[in-house]
Formats: sequence, C-alpha cells, structure tokens
Amino acid sequence: MTKQLNLLGTGQIIPTALHTEMERSYLEYAMSVIVGRALPDARDGLKPVHRRILYAMHELGLTPDRPYRKCARVVGDVLGKYHPHGDQSVYDALVRLVQDFSTRYPLLDGHGNFGSVDNDPPAAMRYTETRLAPVAHQAMLDEIDGATVDFTDNFDSSQEEPVVLPAQLPILLLNGCSGIAVGMATNVPPHNLGEIVNGLIALIDKPELPDEKLWQLIPGPDFPTGGEIVETQGIKDAYSSGRGIIKVRGVAKVETLYLRQKKRRKERTAIIVTELPYQVNKAGWIEKVAHLVNNSKLEGIADIRDESDRTGMRVVMELKKDASAKVVLQKLARQTAFQSNFGAIMLALVNNKPVQLSLRQLLEEFLVFRESTLRKQYSNELEKTQQRLHLVSGLLVALNNIDTIVDILRNAPDGTTAKASLTEDLGISEAQADSILGMPMRRLTGLEKQKLETEQAELEQRISQLETLLGDRHELMKTLKKELRSLKRKYGDERRTQILQQVIAPEVKQPTKAKNVKNAENKATKSQKIEPPSSLFKIERAERAELTITNEGHIYWQNPDPTNQITTSALKKGEEFVTQHQLIGNHDKIIFAADSGRAYPIAIADIPSKLESQNATTYSFLSSAAQREANQTIAHFFLPTENEPFDVILLTEKGILKRLKGSELQSIGNRGLVLIKLKDRDRLKYLNLVRENQEIAIATNGGRILRFPVNNEQIPVMGRNAQGNQALRLRYGEELVSCVTLSDRDNLLLITELGYGKQLDVNAIRLAKRGDIGTQAINFNNKEDRLASVTVAKAGKDAIITTNTDRRLSLAINDVEVLPRDSQGTKIVKLKSEETINNIYLQC
Repeated sequence: MTKQLNLLGTGQIIPTALHTEMERSYLEYAMSVIVGRALPDARDGLKPVHRRILYAMHELGLTPDRPYRKCARVVGDVLGKYHPHGDQSVYDALVRLVQDFSTRYPLLDGHGNFGSVDNDPPAAMRYTETRLAPVAHQAMLDEIDGATVDFTDNFDSSQEEPVVLPAQLPILLLNGCSGIAVGMATNVPPHNLGEIVNGLIALIDKPELPDEKLWQLIPGPDFPTGGEIVETQGIKDAYSSGRGIIKVRGVAKVETLYLRQKKRRKERTAIIVTELPYQVNKAGWIEKVAHLVNNSKLEGIADIRDESDRTGMRVVMELKKDASAKVVLQKLARQTAFQSNFGAIMLALVNNKPVQLSLRQLLEEFLVFRESTLRKQYSNELEKTQQRLHLVSGLLVALNNIDTIVDILRNAPDGTTAKASLTEDLGISEAQADSILGMPMRRLTGLEKQKLETEQAELEQRISQLETLLGDRHELMKTLKKELRSLKRKYGDERRTQILQQVIAPEVKQPTKAKNVKNAENKATKSQKIEPPSSLFKIERAERAELTITNEGHIYWQNPDPTNQITTSALKKGEEFVTQHQLIGNHDKIIFAADSGRAYPIAIADIPSKLESQNATTYSFLSSAAQREANQTIAHFFLPTENEPFDVILLTEKGILKRLKGSELQSIGNRGLVLIKLKDRDRLKYLNLVRENQEIAIATNGGRILRFPVNNEQIPVMGRNAQGNQALRLRYGEELVSCVTLSDRDNLLLITELGYGKQLDVNAIRLAKRGDIGTQAINFNNKEDRLASVTVAKAGKDAIITTNTDRRLSLAINDVEVLPRDSQGTKIVKLKSEETINNIYLQC
C-alpha cells in the first residue's frame, strides 16, 4: 500500500486531519472567488471579467470611431485569451456595461437589443454589436501601452493581460458595483462624475478636508434611473463607515386628463410615474400594483397602463373620483417598490484583500493609484524622449561632419568596420552610429537638418517638463487636476437623482405641461387647448407694450399707462413686486440669461398679458425649457436690438468679468447659446448692458466698490467661449453683492444687512483699473454688519427692500441722506430680532 501511494517518490506519507484540509481548501476557494471573480479592485473599479472585456476590445481595435463588431466575436476573444468560464456569464457582463439604466456612465456602446428596465432579456450575442464608449476609451485604456500598469500571464501563459487598467476616473464610484463573494458582498452605488471630480480636486488641494465639507461636494449617489433619495442619514452612514441603508423613491406628478368617450367628456385625475428607484423592474412593479388593486389591498386606482416609449418612462394610474392622490402615493410607497432601500456596502479589493472603505478612503485609494500611474507614464516617456534625443544629436553630428562620414563609408570594407570608425572618429555611441548608418540619403539635405534641429529643441523642452513633473509633486498634482477638469468638461452631466430631507409622505408634483396621452380613447391633458379660449383673454397688444418681470420670476405684458404714473402701496409679507420692465415693439423674442452662463430665447407671442396672468396660469420663465434642462436660475432678461449697438458685461460669483458683443446674440436658437464658459462651481451672477466709455461699479459685502470704465483696455471684447478675466480678488469670506452701470449724474444707494443706508456720490469712488482692490465705500460700526446691496439712486423713485424673513419694505430714495465714504449711514430700516436685509430693488 505504501508503495502504491508513493506518488512523489519520497517514500513518505504526511497525515493530515480532515477538518484542517477542508479549512485550507475552502479558504483557497473563497479567496479565489473573492479576488478572481466577485469583488472589484479599488483602483480601476472593475471585476476581472469587465477588465478582460475592455482590454480584449482594445486589442481588437473597437474604438469609438470604428464600426461596431458582433458581440459574439468579443465574447470569443475574451474566452479564448483571458477568461476561461462560460460564454453566457461573459455576455451578461458585457450587456450590463452597455445598459444606460444599469450603468451611470456606460463603458460600452451597443447596437441592437440589450434589454430594458422591464427586465426584457437582450438579444443573443450573434445579433448584437458593440464597441468601446468614448469615456472608456479615453479614461480607461488611453494609457494602457505606456508601461503604466503591470501585466501578468493569462490562464495558459500564452498571452499577457493587465493586472489593473490605468483608469483616469474612479469608475467604482461612478458606475457602482454589486457582487456576492463567499461570506461577503459588495453593493457600491453610482455617483455623478462632476461631483466626484470636485471631491478629488478638493482632497488634492486639502488632504485634511473635513468629511462634512467633502460630503457637501459629493452629497449622495446619483442613480442612472433618477428617483429621489428621501433622507440623508443612510448616505452619511455609508460615506463614513462604508455601509448604510439609502431610501430611494420614485418620482410622480399629478395630471388632470380629459377622457373623450363617444360624445361625452369627463375629467379624471391621474398619477404619472416618470422615474422608479434604481434596479426596480418596471413591468414587475406594474404587475405588483395591479395585483394589489385587484385584491382590494390598494384602493383609489381605477386603471393603470404603461405609456413609456424611447423618450422616457410614463406609467399612468387613473384615480377614482373621490380618491386622494397624496394618499395613493403614500400607499404605493409603503406597499410596493415605489420606495425601496438601497443597501450600500462599499467593499473592494485593496492589495488583493477585501476591505470595507469609506467614501474618503475610496477617493484616496484612487488618488494614490493615479499618482503612481502618472509617475510610471512620465518616467517611461522621459526614457523614450532621452533615447530619441540621443539619436537626433548623433544625426546632427553626422550632418555637421558629412565629409568625414563619406570618407569612412568609402574606405570601410564592411558595416562593422564603418560602425567602429564612426564611434572612434566622431566620439559617438554605438546606437548613434547605427542610426547614422541607417539614415537615408534624403536626410542629408538642409531642410532635413532644420527639421532635426527643431525636433532636438522640442525634445529638450519636453525632457525639462517631464523632469519637473517627476521632481516636483506639486506640479504633478496640478497636471492631475487639469486632467480631471478636462474629463469633467467632456463627460460630466447634471445630477439625475434628487436628494430630499426626511419626508413622511411623497409630495405631489404639479407639472408645467403634461405629456400627450397615447390611448385609443383620444385622451388629452388639461394643459392642451381643448376648448376655445375665453373672450376675456382676447386682448390686443398695442404697437409698443410694456414687458414686466416680478421678483417671483413671473412675466407678462401690458399696454403702457398713458398717465405714465407709478403708484406705490404698502407691501404685505411675501407679496410680489416688479423688478424689471421694458418697452417692446415689433420684436419676436426676448432673451433670458441663466446663471449657468447660457442664454435662451422666449417668443413674445407666448407671453400672456397682465390680465391673463392674473386670471389663468401665470407664465413663469423659471419653468421654461431653459429650467427643465438643468438646475438653473435666471440672472437677467433683455431685448436683442440692432438699432442701438450694445455690449454685454458678465460677472460671476467668483469675480470673473467678461465683455461680449451684443451682436453675438442676434442668431440665438431655441437650444440656447453659451455666453461665458464657467469654471467649476462658478455661476453667472450679474449681467449688464453697456456701451463704450460707460462705467461699471462692482461691490462686495465687505464694503469695497471697484469702479472702472468700459473700454478695450480695461475690459476687452471676447468671444462666447472665452472664460473672462478676474475683475477683483475676493478676500476670505467676501462675496459680491452688486454690479451696476454708472452715470456721473446719479448717486449710489448703499444699504447694510443691519439696516443702515446712505447715498454716495459716484465721484467719491476713485476711478480704478480692473483687478484693483477698489475703494472702501462704507464703514461698519458693528463688526457683524456687512454691505447687503448697492443700486443706482434714481431721484424720485422708490426702492423695495427684502429681508431674510420674507418681509418687503418700501423706501423713498429721496429720504435717504447723501453722506461721505467714511460714514456708516443712518438707520433707515427698523428690523426685528435676528432679521437682516437680503437685497434692494428699484421699483419699476
């Protein structure tokens, strides 16, 4: 028996306890599953199968600019070269990388049927096609050939595959990941690219940034299917410890539908569901709701149907006559997956070991990895650049000693002798001698010599840059930040998931305009013009009407008052008042500038009269197309005109100033126009229409006012895509409060947060240059006081003052005293306890 078991030829039998062997074998199996299949790497955020799919497609050359290739070909390459498992498991992983409802930033671009939110299966791999998405090609594989990451043998040592991809973005946080290993699981939620980049840059600038500040930059997950996060405690738990329960709810609104049945027409209230929580099967959810309704467990719903199409989700639930939409939504949240929990478990591999990480730790792991890959990339580039410079220097030596080289070549019996003579006579290296011997005759011309000299200068400059990057970490991190900002500009988008504070019941959202219902019963929403408009609203506009905008964002027109008189009455708390008005003639549109730096047109024909706005739905430009595209607010409105040329002065929250020709806005389309390119987290705050040689004044809450002329020297005219120049440097804690166009005949009206105010002669502010520190225009006796606002003091006009308690106070400008710069002013507003002034408006 001993001889039969002597398999190794050692003549020894090692007794092993069964439980010890089972423990060892099971641990090896568990670690194999954990490291090799189920958990993502914290560096590139990928599991091995996803990494192998991307790398195989990179080798196949399936870049975004190339045609699609059959998925079966990709799966075959992955199986044959890198991933010896089932073809269906590889195809399932590939499909998920394509689905935009599963992945926040899809890494693959698909052509064909790749499934749906209804859990419809994708088509077979022989029918579907794919290629790399731009974000994967640039941010994951762009540097794979630059010796930036380590490679290892594949399963049969016939190929090499990367241990990790040189990711330029933390894909684990951007797309999330879920996986079940042995005894552990991971479930990382997806996030918004712009917010993650902002967090990375903040950690680079300030590694000791408090968690609270980091969480302000990255407020929570951003799911590809949208939805609403109900409360923030689960986010805080997940971000601080790596594990938390995040409550996600769908988005619904209420519409009133007109149902046409034969000759009768009736109204019915309907709940329209447009978004569901992440990973909720829409078809399964509808089936669940229908089951509850049929079993009388969910009351109030008369009919439910799915009207979704390729433009978005739309599930219509018609309510019974006496049903409450709010009550039905509460029941949906309690009894169905309309509100569900996302269990975040931020588990990933760090040095091939599973570790539960906080948000900060995940970001730091990526930054350490990215810095390492950049150093490897630059070191490799430096080595190649030095080698090329060495060869170019040898070629230039040859061109400067052409006669010597010709003699050596003429007299040398063979190449070896010629090489030895070159190295000895010219004092060059063997590599340079080989380069000279391989040089074609056309390189002997003068033009080729000039090209070599130019290349030598460029190589020397690049070597100097690379040595600086490798020797100065500060410069290296500046390059990293520049790279992150570039990726953010190219691939960043708006947040899809809204984050709410803790709410007991879902809120009913009223839409601005309902979507047309596609039904055989010929249904229409209330927002459509089903009945002819009432004769009450058939108002004819005069040849020149007055366009009015209020502080609440409402807009309407009215015919001018022939007496040209303005009456001022006491304002109640929260009462609306006019902030802008302008005469309109035969214009076909007006332009609104949003704080995102874009401008949008609104057709004047779509704007209601004052009577319509009071008796019907008030038209608000805050609910226009410009607002639905992104979270924007309106900074200003104006009319494009060709008769009176003007320039546009733009000023951002961070003090960036730009001057734009008004003629740039003549051809604005419905999609809007970029007025200024904004840097991260900056917003357009002020917009002024000016003409050459006018002046503007910029005020800060610290009481400084910078006054300078509008000319090409101080504010040069720039193109629409320019970012502008710094108008003034804001001190710590200082903010801009006003930007006004000046006239030497008007005074300035200054008012502080604690209610002190004064008029100030414009000429008391010295005329300075852009970038100057400005003039201290007011002194504060109370250290807690700050300048609230500055406006032009129009004689005989009234001003409206708003406070933080939503009070509106009327002020006659003539009653405010003219005082010098060093004065605090007089108490002009009596404020309540804890009440401060927010802003001041000239009443129109």
